[in-house]
Amino acid sequence: MTGEPHALHVDLTVDDRDVALDLTVGQGETVALLGPNGAGKSTVLGAVAGLLRPDRGSIRLGDRALFDAATRTWVPPHERRIALLAQDARLFPHLSALDNVAFGPRSQGTPRRDATTVATRWLEEVGMTAYARRRPRELSGGQAQKVAIARALATEPAVLLVDEPLSALDVESAPDVRDLLRRVTHDRTTLVVTHDVLDAALLADRVAVLHAGRVVEEGETSRVLSRPTSDFGARFAGLNLVRGVASDGDLRMPDGRLLHGIAETALDDGAPAAAVVAPSAVSVHLDTPHGSPRNSLNATVTDLEPHGQLVRVRTDLLSADITPPAVADLGLARGSRVVLSVKATEVHLHPA
Repeated sequence: MTGEPHALHVDLTVDDRDVALDLTVGQGETVALLGPNGAGKSTVLGAVAGLLRPDRGSIRLGDRALFDAATRTWVPPHERRIALLAQDARLFPHLSALDNVAFGPRSQGTPRRDATTVATRWLEEVGMTAYARRRPRELSGGQAQKVAIARALATEPAVLLVDEPLSALDVESAPDVRDLLRRVTHDRTTLVVTHDVLDAALLADRVAVLHAGRVVEEGETSRVLSRPTSDFGARFAGLNLVRGVASDGDLRMPDGRLLHGIAETALDDGAPAAAVVAPSAVSVHLDTPHGSPRNSLNATVTDLEPHGQLVRVRTDLLSADITPPAVADLGLARGSRVVLSVKATEVHLHPA
C-alpha cells in the first residue's frame, strides 16, 4: 500500500543535540511544533530541509525517502521539494521583489519568461503586485515577509516549513501576514514552529509539544490548547495544569488534598490524572470565603506579573488573574499566604 504522496514522516535521532522523535504531518495538514528554547524544534526543521543529517532514522515524503540511515539515502536540499520560510525574509538585496520570487523557478530550470509569469502570479496571490519592481530595502518588514512567502511557494513545494514567521514583525503587520499564511497553508502539508498561541490556534490542525528533544504531547489544536497534558502545553495555552491521581471522580494532588472538578471521560481510581484550570476562573482571598465554591485551597504567592490589563498572581499551586486594585486591596506580595477558590465546574479533569 502506498502512502499519501505529500505526507511527511519524520523518525530521527540527532545524538549531539539529544533529539529523538517520531512525527507525521498528513497530506494537506498543518502541524504546529511547540516547545521551549532548546527543545529541538530548529533541529527538526533543519533535518527535514536537509540542512543537517541525523544519526539514525528516516525522513520520508510519501513513499520517497529523503533520508534513510539504514540504506544511506540522502537527498540534497534542492531536490527535496521542501521550502523553508525563516524568521527573516532573507530576500536577495540586489533583486527586485519580482526577481526574488522568480529565482526559485529559475533555479529549477524554468525559462526566464515562464519564471516571471509564475512570480507575477504569486505576487498577485500575496497582494504585492504593486511592489514588484521594488528592492528589499524599499519594503517594510511585513511586505518583505509576503514576498518571502511568495518566493517559497513559487517553487510549488510538496512541504512548507515555517519557522517563527511573525517574530520579526511589528504588531501592525503581523495580523495581515498571519491571515496570508492561513490562506496559503490551507490544504498544504505544513510544519510550523511558533511561540505564539494565536499562530497555533489559527494555523494548525494539530499540535506537537517538544521537550528535551522528545514529543511529550500531541493532538488536535483545540484539545491541546484547552486540555493540555504537558507543562509546556499548559504554559503555552496560558492555563494551570495540576497533576495527581484520580480519586472518586476528583483529583488527589501529590500533597493529599482533593481538587474537585468535572471529568469529560471516566477516570479510573488511582490512575494518573490532570486538572486544567483557567487563571481567570481562580479567585484570591486572604481568608476562606463564606459560601465558597467547592474548592478552597491554601497557597503561597510566588510572583506577581503584569498580564494585559490584569495582574497574574502566581502561587505554589495555581495562577490567578485579578485586577490591580484587587492586588492593592489584598496587599499581595511574594510570600503572601492566600486562599484560592475555584468552582468545580471550572476544573476540567482528564487522564494524564
